[in-house]
Amino acid sequence: MRVPNVRPFLRRARSWRATRRRARTKRRGRLVRGVPSSLARRAKLPKLPSPRRIFLQEDINFLVTNRIPRRLATRFMGWFSKVENPALCKITIAVWRVFSDLDLSDAEPVRYRSLHECFTRRLVPGARPIDADDTVVVSPCDALVGATGRLCGTDLIQAKGFPYRLEELLADPNAAAKHRNGWFVTLRLTSAMYHRFHAPYDCDVERVDYISGDTWNVNPIALRRVERLFCRNERAVMTLRLQPSQHAVTLVAVGAILVASVRLHCLDIRLHGRYRGPEVIHCRAPHDKGQEMGWFEHGSTIVVLAPPQFELVPDIAEGSVIHMGQPLFRLPRGSH
Repeated sequence: MRVPNVRPFLRRARSWRATRRRARTKRRGRLVRGVPSSLARRAKLPKLPSPRRIFLQEDINFLVTNRIPRRLATRFMGWFSKVENPALCKITIAVWRVFSDLDLSDAEPVRYRSLHECFTRRLVPGARPIDADDTVVVSPCDALVGATGRLCGTDLIQAKGFPYRLEELLADPNAAAKHRNGWFVTLRLTSAMYHRFHAPYDCDVERVDYISGDTWNVNPIALRRVERLFCRNERAVMTLRLQPSQHAVTLVAVGAILVASVRLHCLDIRLHGRYRGPEVIHCRAPHDKGQEMGWFEHGSTIVVLAPPQFELVPDIAEGSVIHMGQPLFRLPRGSH
């Protein structure tokens, strides 16, 4: 009996199955993420925004960081950051990295037990070299440079179109008069930065004035929306006397939302929203140039006030990054 040739039938079957497969694939590919495939091939689909990009949108950022119970949020952060649980700390640091440029490569190699230990971390020796030039006043902290320039009498600015007065910032007209027509530099410590601040020159801390207040965010978005913000927030005014020139330099450490407190080594107290001690604390605490003075417990702002005879270093410009120990001002000739 003759066996029929089945090869043509097999070829047709394979061709039919291949045609069906192509048709199914075409039907499935008509929509790509809700967009017709023809359009998807012609144009790149936009990337979904990252959590950080969403958070940086001005309206959302201002709403989330200011239109909440600020004092309650600050107290909660102060408590939560001190919870000692390495696993919880590891998770919160990972979340922190998503919303910031946190870099721990120059920190001392320790295993953090709490978020507070990470906030107030120390750096490895030599991570921030101090400019040894005795004509240079250095930056007291790592920071983004904000508004800077010469005071107009006792008027200065927090952002374009938002002036404020030194008398209101310092809450002392006599102290404000000493800096008339002087210099000011706004140094903003972001949450990811090194939170400790240091002596800008060989000096004595003569007094510390604690001024209670609110806890508005101090980021550029808030500075462009809230008038006299630095004068509204709680702050510690440190009066320094440079040695041996006797020039007066003032550091104003401004608190902010989530900043539970400011600590100073020269005072055995913690300055925070519930502090009810003396508002003016006289002391005489000598510091060498670059010596640690204290720390913020989250990140905030330091306004540096210098005499009119000083010269601002040319590289200091709004938006630039400066590290602790880098030049900020130059002393007048013959005064060091």
